[in-house]
Amino acid sequence: MGGTASTRRVTFEADENENITVVKGIREGTYFISFCSLMILVSDEELKRRVAEELALERAKKESENQKQLKKSKDLDRERAAASEQLTRAILRERISNEEERSKAKHLAKQLEEKDRMIKKQDAFYKEQLARLEERSSEFYKVTTEQYQKAAEEVEAKFK
Repeated sequence: MGGTASTRRVTFEADENENITVVKGIREGTYFISFCSLMILVSDEELKRRVAEELALERAKKESENQKQLKKSKDLDRERAAASEQLTRAILRERISNEEERSKAKHLAKQLEEKDRMIKKQDAFYKEQLARLEERSSEFYKVTTEQYQKAAEEVEAKFK
């Protein structure tokens, strides 16, 4: 049996209590039956152990995948939160910048209006001064022309 020179064939059967019996081939001895029963027990225990190990490995694999998925999910949530925070900050900076520009434009518009008002005031003052000078100049011209005419008439009257 089992050796290379063995020519015997052995057939085993299991009854409803899972007891192994040799149907043909060799005589059943107590030792042999104990050995076969032990082999079945060992095989069952080995099978149960292997199944338990495989189930444990499968559970560990699923748990590992779940952990990876959870980590990915947390990383994505963190990235989304960071992106949202950056976007919020950018929007806030943009609003502040727009408000500053609006305020600066308002201030510059006020300054421009003030300058325009001052220029108009100066323009009115200079126009008034120019009108006075033109009036004085006109009066001076009139007086000078009258004096010249009078002097010319006096000189002419002396020589006549």
